[in-house]
Amino acid sequence: MKCAICKTGETQPGETTVVLNRGNTSVIIKNVPADICDTCGEYYLSDSITEHLLTRAEEAIAKGVEVEILRYAA
Repeated sequence: MKCAICKTGETQPGETTVVLNRGNTSVIIKNVPADICDTCGEYYLSDSITEHLLTRAEEAIAKGVEVEILRYAA
């Protein structure tokens, strides 16, 4: 697919690191499957992966975590 940000690159399957912040909590999730632009590096996540990441972030917030670093696991 054509990148919506740079408008010139094409996306390719790969893995990226996603950082989610809310209030005093930061959740860093590594090795997340994504489509990544070969020009600018912008990444696109599927709906199911996004839902999974948000669930993990909500769990960290509920535990009162300040910083959590995770490896993606479906």
